[in-house]
Amino acid sequence: MSEIIVETANSIQTITLNRPEKRNALNDALLGALKDALRETETNENLRAVVIRGAGKDFCSGADLSALQKIAESDVLENLWDAENLLELLAMIRKIKIPVIAAVHGRALAGGCGLATACDIVVAAKSARFGYPEVKIGFVPAMVMAILRRNLAEKKSFELITQGFEFSAAEAREFGLINRVFEDETFDEDVKNYVSVYEKVSRSAVVLSKKLLYQMDGMNFETALETGAEVNTIARLTEDCRQGIARFLKKD
Repeated sequence: MSEIIVETANSIQTITLNRPEKRNALNDALLGALKDALRETETNENLRAVVIRGAGKDFCSGADLSALQKIAESDVLENLWDAENLLELLAMIRKIKIPVIAAVHGRALAGGCGLATACDIVVAAKSARFGYPEVKIGFVPAMVMAILRRNLAEKKSFELITQGFEFSAAEAREFGLINRVFEDETFDEDVKNYVSVYEKVSRSAVVLSKKLLYQMDGMNFETALETGAEVNTIARLTEDCRQGIARFLKKD
């Protein structure tokens, strides 16, 4: 059985984590397949967005037992390579040109919650559960923390990563960790409708906006404005912008 299922409808691609019997737990094979699929999206200029979801009852429960056993038995260099394997995936999601959206149902825990957090947008079913329980086994959600800290306030981030409790989709939205909560019964259709907005807006403008938003991390105010001016200039020269202006002027 393939670790992932890739399906494309119109200009939206869905990547489904396909280890339902293991609650879509992360292992080397699944991480590798997911990275390969994301790389492949960069070669398809027709795609507007990517949705990551889980097969079965859960989104992703984090590392599986074999992965944890491997961590326990590995030396420093082997553990470093293993950590960098996940690092590459988290960094890749931000570098992918188009929006990457996590559609979470069931549980998104530990590395699974980290995977969702790394996505540009997170939507969830009302019954979904989230959590970073790594501290309960002496582990640290260290790489995910770099993303979490950019999403939430310092004190809320501290509470989530040092207490390790589960929280609901409604709480996650209240924290600012996810964008939308949909009813369980209509979740699939609501996700489809929500993501379809990217078929109606300019692809080049979205690509430039994503790159600029993350590029501004760590910039001072003046540098951010200057970089924004450069991207603004580039956007004006795109075919989407020229056609958009032409349509707007014709409408008036």
